Amino acid sequence: MKRKGFTVIGILLSCIVCFGALTAVSRLTAPKYHDTLIDGHLTGEYYDETTDHDVLFIGDCEVFEHFSPVTLFNEYGITSYIRGGAQQLAWHSYYMLEDALKTETPKVAVFNVLALKYGEPQSEAYNRLNLDGMRFGTAKLGAIRVSMTEGEDFMSYLFPLLRYHDRITALTKEDLTYWFSKGDPVSFKGYVMHTGVDPATEVPQENYDPKLPETSMAWLAKIADLCEQNGVALVLIKSPSIYPVWHAEWDDEIAAFAKARGLRYDNLIAENDLIGIDMNTDTYDQGQHLNVSGAEKLSRWFGAILQSEYGLTDHRGEAAYDADYAALTERYENEKQRLSEGN
Repeated sequence: MKRKGFTVIGILLSCIVCFGALTAVSRLTAPKYHDTLIDGHLTGEYYDETTDHDVLFIGDCEVFEHFSPVTLFNEYGITSYIRGGAQQLAWHSYYMLEDALKTETPKVAVFNVLALKYGEPQSEAYNRLNLDGMRFGTAKLGAIRVSMTEGEDFMSYLFPLLRYHDRITALTKEDLTYWFSKGDPVSFKGYVMHTGVDPATEVPQENYDPKLPETSMAWLAKIADLCEQNGVALVLIKSPSIYPVWHAEWDDEIAAFAKARGLRYDNLIAENDLIGIDMNTDTYDQGQHLNVSGAEKLSRWFGAILQSEYGLTDHRGEAAYDADYAALTERYENEKQRLSEGN
């Protein structure tokens, strides 16, 4: 009897040791997205938040490089977070919002519509940047299922070692440094800062379908339904940029959708002059994305709309938020200075 008991204990201990070893190797070989490809670090940073948010932004780089939560708080007391990701497609955005709603209920969700031009998954690389950092749960499982491109393996998203095992022979200093540590944040509540200036030039011509894909529009409807079911006001925007081109037919289609669903839609490209954005000085990559100057201008302008239209609470003067944003603002200003000196 004793021998049988010792055998069971030995098997359990062996399983624990094997599981621990596999977990350790998996963490070692998985990309860290901290010093390189930092876009992949954004999803996971959300879970380190200690305060709630009245506004959640979802969408692609036109949210995580165009809106400054620091500016929104310091100007209006609006608490916000950007759950954006590189080429975050409509279904990614849906599940990012669903995931967030498990732990908080924002008053407003802001969705940038550019990614609606894509009706099919685009690449494993962008899937990984969005999904690797997502916590395990039904939202992640759903996101994996609808995001995989042909030839991808569902289980490799749950067990990264299945995908990244070959990196064991190509490890970098970054892999070792962040093996068991996430490291310092790379964003400011989801905002990624750029301080360079590269003026806009001629816009490339491209072929396009004048109608947005049915698949992406169906996911937009699901986002609207999810917000309605949870008492969240959904705001649709097209963030200011010159390229990729946002075509008039697409704009009309989104405007019609918004009207039918009783939603606000702002094409912010048309508001550049009112916002004060100058694509000679407020972009770091020839008009595709805004630098910090442009992001702060846009945040001041859009923050006024959020506050007046949705009655958002001014949280300045509340101890928890003041402490959180004071530390964030200090890091933000230090990073702005560091990057500016490097340009």
